[in-house]
Parts: sequence; C-alpha cells; structure tokens
Amino acid sequence: MPAEAPAAVGASAPDVTVAALGGDTVALSSFRGRPLLVNLWATWCVPCRQEAPYLQRLHRSRKGQGLEVVGITVDARGFESEIRDFVAEFGLEYTVLHDPDMASVERFAAPGLPATFLIDRDWTLRYAVAGPVEEGDRRFEEALRVLLE
Repeated sequence: MPAEAPAAVGASAPDVTVAALGGDTVALSSFRGRPLLVNLWATWCVPCRQEAPYLQRLHRSRKGQGLEVVGITVDARGFESEIRDFVAEFGLEYTVLHDPDMASVERFAAPGLPATFLIDRDWTLRYAVAGPVEEGDRRFEEALRVLLE
C-alpha cells in the first residue's frame, strides 16, 4: 500500500479511529460538521504539559461557539493511569483519546509532539502547527477566529 500523503493545509483532513479512555473506539470524522481543534500529545512531553492549560481555557471559552477540542495522546499501552492523572492534573474537560499505535501522528504527518490542527466544518484542514500552541500567538488566534466564523 502506498504511503499516506502528508496532511496539507487546504486539503481534506485525515481520519483516524482511536480509543476513548473508556475503551470504546472513536473515529475523528465523527466530529465532522463542527469546527475542530486536534492536539497530538503525550504525558511525557514537556511542551504538551505547558500548553494543556491554554487548550483547556480554549475549550471553555470557545465551546459556546461550537469548537470541539480533541486531544489524542500517543502514550504507549499500559499508560492509561498516567493519562488519567494528566487529565486530572490539568482539569481537562475536552475529549481525550488514546492512540498507542501512533496512527494519528502518521496520518497527520506530525513531525513531533505536540502538534495542533484546526479542521473546519467541511473537514478541510485549515491550520497546522508543530510545537506548542501559545496563548497570544496571532497566527493561531486568527486561524481560530476564521474557523469559528
């Protein structure tokens, strides 16, 4: 089978099916029709820990505008306790999924962690950034504003 083309801004967003923390599987495309922020992260990733509070604030402040925030952790199998501890430590209220096979990293062609993607209602990838999303980043905030229009 040929390699998946890298996710490109302006192209159709990739889909991946991963596990919810409760054990069910969830297809990312089940969020189609809503503006979506996808964040790939891991519990051991220091920049991921630094951006988690900002992502939680975005979830709280923008969910009324329809924004869905989905965090996909790529921690290995057997790290479910550490993932739950991370979620509790940062008070994460948005959807957290677990992808120990790192299929999401491959499908989104993420060069490292964290990586964040904005997907519009029509399932088009509108923004991608490798590295932590920082509060006050004008490019990110403008892309988010356009996504929510």
